Amino acid sequence: MKKTSRRRFFACLMAIAAWPTVRAYGQASTESVDAMVLMVTGGAKVQTGRVKLELPPFADNGNSVSLKVSVDSAMTAIDYVKSIHLYAARNPRPNVANFYLGPRAGRAQISTRVRLGGSQRVLALAALSDGSFWSATADVVVTLSACYDAT
Repeated sequence: MKKTSRRRFFACLMAIAAWPTVRAYGQASTESVDAMVLMVTGGAKVQTGRVKLELPPFADNGNSVSLKVSVDSAMTAIDYVKSIHLYAARNPRPNVANFYLGPRAGRAQISTRVRLGGSQRVLALAALSDGSFWSATADVVVTLSACYDAT
């Protein structure tokens, strides 16, 4: 029988101890968009309107898709956008991005590029300072997917 060194024994012990954490991490990435929205809103009603999500209708490459989100808000100390969340259900990690704003941001507008794992509907969710939540969706057809999940 082969002798096991102390170092190898502790390495195996640490791997076994880390296994529940690795499994929980893998499960968290497959959460549904509805569950993620529920975590942000706390069960509050999400209304459509006030949010404008602009995506190209067709994207040749999912590695870099331009995206623009704007929210109709005065951006004053009383009425401002607290956060904007982007979700893409077909990505391995559906929560694409979170942006946190304040009254001194000037405009509630985000322009960025995102990776998309295929043709899908993208959701933009805005949380306002008055406790209301607003959303918009946009469909995009992606020719070459960017996100591949090996599992």
